[in-house]
Amino acid sequence: MKFGVVVFPGSNCDADCHHAVKNVLGAECDYLWHQDTSVAGYDAIILPGGFSYGDYLRTGAIARFSPIMAAVADFARAGGLVLGICNGFQILLEAGLLPGAMRRNAGLSFRCEFVNVRVENAATPFTSAYQAGQVLRLPIAHGEGNYYADPATLAALEAGRQVVLRYSEPDGRITPAANPNGSLGNVAALVNKEGNVLGMMPHPERSSEAILGSEDGRGILTSMLQYLQRRRAR
Repeated sequence: MKFGVVVFPGSNCDADCHHAVKNVLGAECDYLWHQDTSVAGYDAIILPGGFSYGDYLRTGAIARFSPIMAAVADFARAGGLVLGICNGFQILLEAGLLPGAMRRNAGLSFRCEFVNVRVENAATPFTSAYQAGQVLRLPIAHGEGNYYADPATLAALEAGRQVVLRYSEPDGRITPAANPNGSLGNVAALVNKEGNVLGMMPHPERSSEAILGSEDGRGILTSMLQYLQRRRAR
């Protein structure tokens, strides 16, 4: 299986993602430049975290116009797996590949810390390695992770089980105190209706090895690889 990690001007987690996929997961992985116009030959695309284009205008607003994003959108419409992490999540929202928007964190502070998230839906290509209700310990590092959607959109996301991860207490309770950024519904990650595009604010690539303080994020990448292997075997 072949993964591609898109590098935008200002990306700073591209090497982390490449390492996690290639050296931890053991899958083939290439860097893709933001000016590339094709993602042909890849089984999964990752938009990494960072500060693409310096976050000018607003996070992800300029990166969505990078030439490669048209190819990523076509790839997603064809059923390809797309994972957006942190700034990658923000880019997916700006590109319209996921619904809603991201606002400044409640309190306007940049938050860099480990948080707990509860797995709300383990029946996706990104979460099948987990159990529903399982609590993960994952790192965040962002100033604009305050997810927002209008009430109708949020209701549709909840009804369609598109909220995949939710900020929680260590015991799995969903409380305001467990929410690090004011995100509506404690949303930490969501998928599109088709289930093949995931955006998440926590960093799975930074929690894929014990030396990093947590291995809980590895399941995201493992789930993707196992899904691709099952799909190829059909």
